[in-house]
Amino acid sequence: MNRVMTAMAVIATAGVLAACGSGPAPGTAPGAGSEGGAITMGFSQVGAESGWRTANTKSIQEAATAADVDLKFSDANGEQENQISAIRSFVQQRVDVIAFSPVVRTGWDAVLLEAKNAGIPVILTDRAVDTQEKDVFKTFVGADFVEEGRRAGKWVVEQHASAPGPVNIVQLEGTTGADPAIERNSGFADAIAANPNLRVIASQSGDFTRSGGKQVMEAFLKANPKIDLVFAQNDDMGLGAMEAIEAAGLTPGKDVQIVAVDATHDGMQALADGKFNYIVECNPLLGPQLMDLAKKVVAGEPVPPRVVTPDEAFDQQQAAAVLPDRKY
Repeated sequence: MNRVMTAMAVIATAGVLAACGSGPAPGTAPGAGSEGGAITMGFSQVGAESGWRTANTKSIQEAATAADVDLKFSDANGEQENQISAIRSFVQQRVDVIAFSPVVRTGWDAVLLEAKNAGIPVILTDRAVDTQEKDVFKTFVGADFVEEGRRAGKWVVEQHASAPGPVNIVQLEGTTGADPAIERNSGFADAIAANPNLRVIASQSGDFTRSGGKQVMEAFLKANPKIDLVFAQNDDMGLGAMEAIEAAGLTPGKDVQIVAVDATHDGMQALADGKFNYIVECNPLLGPQLMDLAKKVVAGEPVPPRVVTPDEAFDQQQAAAVLPDRKY
C-alpha cells in the first residue's frame, strides 16, 4: 500500500509540473515587457537599398536605445518571404509589439492575422499594406507618398508652363508593388495631367537602387533620342540616372532635368551642384515617433490610425542653404 501511495504521489507531482510547464513562462506574454519593464519590439526592415533606408534604420535603432526599448532587428534584404518569416519569429518570441516597413503592398493577410490572434499589436512604418483582415495593425507612421509625387509633378508643370511643344519625361519607378512606387506614380501623373505637353514616354522600375536607376536610364537614353526630364522616385535612382546622363555626354540638370524624392545628403549635394533640379523630401527619421507609438499601443492607449510625417521640398538655392546641417 505504501509503494502504491508513493507512486501515485510521484505521478501527481509530475502532472502538476507538466501543467505548469505547458503555459508561457512568466513575463513572456505580449505586453509583459522584458526584464526591468522595457518593451520588446520586433522590427523587420525592407533592406539597405538606399541612403534613405540606411538613415531610417539608424534612426530606429538609436531611438530604441534612447527610449529603453529592447529592439530585435531583422533585415529582409528586399524579400517579402524574409519579412514574413521574421514576423512569425517575433510572434513565437512573444515580443510586446511588432513594427515593419513592408517590401510590397499585398500578401500580408495571413501573417498579420497570426500576430493579431497572438495578441501582439502591429505598427506599419514608412509603407502601408492592402489587407482584407480587420484590425490587424494599430497605426501607420510615414509620409504621404501621393502628395510627394504630386508636389514633384506640380514643379514640373510650373517649370514647363510655357513650353511650345512636347516635354518628354521618363520615370524611374521604385520596387514593383511597393507602396511608395504606386502612390508617387499616382500623384505625379495626376499633377502633370494639367499640361498636355508633359508626356511620360517611358517608365520602368529601378528598384530604388542607384545601380538600377543607372541601368534603366542607360536603356532610356538609347531608346529615346530626346529626353527632357527624369522623374526618379528616390534620390538613389536619380543619382544613377545622373551618372548615365553624364556617360552619354550630356549635362544633368541642363540637357536633362532631374526631379527626385527623398532629400538624402547625396541627393541634396547633387541639387546644390545643379545636377538635380528639384527634390521633394521624404523624412526617414521616424524612430522617435515609432517608439512613442509603440509605448502607447502596448499600454493600451488610443493612437491615430495614421501619423503623417511633415516633408519639405527644395530647389538649388534651398538645398545649398540647408545642406551643411542635414542629418541624413
